[in-house]
Amino acid sequence: MAYAYDDQNIFAKILRREIPNSTVMETEHTLAFNDIAPQTPHHVLVIPKGPYVNHDHFAAEATDAEIVDFTRVVGAICAGLAIQPGEGGEGYRLISNAGETGVQEVPHYHMHILSGRPLGRMVKKAD
Repeated sequence: MAYAYDDQNIFAKILRREIPNSTVMETEHTLAFNDIAPQTPHHVLVIPKGPYVNHDHFAAEATDAEIVDFTRVVGAICAGLAIQPGEGGEGYRLISNAGETGVQEVPHYHMHILSGRPLGRMVKKAD
């Protein structure tokens, strides 16, 4: 499948340093920063530096190094926030939206790390 990446999306501009961000962590392949409109006390966005539209695009075309780095950054941020349930934290939610039905607002793959308050059910059963 061919993915059309829009290099004018806000995350591409952040990666080019055209728009500032509140960086939480940066590695060779990944950038993580605080959301400008946080929905929870801890709301961090994690993005790959490569031009990937969504998770399936990233999974299909990213290098092993990019995938490992991205995954490790998510884990390191959870550790840094002390939110891992197995380590005494109260837990977290990871969200990645894809496409119109998934309500993806920015066409650059990104993962939300949400924590710091009870989040309730993610999706309600349709009537």
